Amino acid sequence: MMKIKKINTKKITAKVNDALLTVKVSMTKANDYALNNTEEIVSETITMASQWQKVTEKALKGGVQLLDNQQNLIFDTLEMYKGHFVEGQKRFTKIFA
Repeated sequence: MMKIKKINTKKITAKVNDALLTVKVSMTKANDYALNNTEEIVSETITMASQWQKVTEKALKGGVQLLDNQQNLIFDTLEMYKGHFVEGQKRFTKIFA
């Protein structure tokens, strides 16, 4: 007759509990790591967005200043042509009048 081995359930339960504890500890570490890295990424993203916002603000201000300068240049040029036109009209009138 064959001998039947008794299974020691206490050892199996202890091994399962140890494995579950190991998994729980590992998952907690992984979760903490992910949480810390996510916070760093979000903080870095906010910092970078703030820096880009400042760059954009400067670019827009510079663009507005450039448009203002171009507008002034155009008006100055028109005033100059108006002066030449009025002066030319006076000369033309003197010549042909």
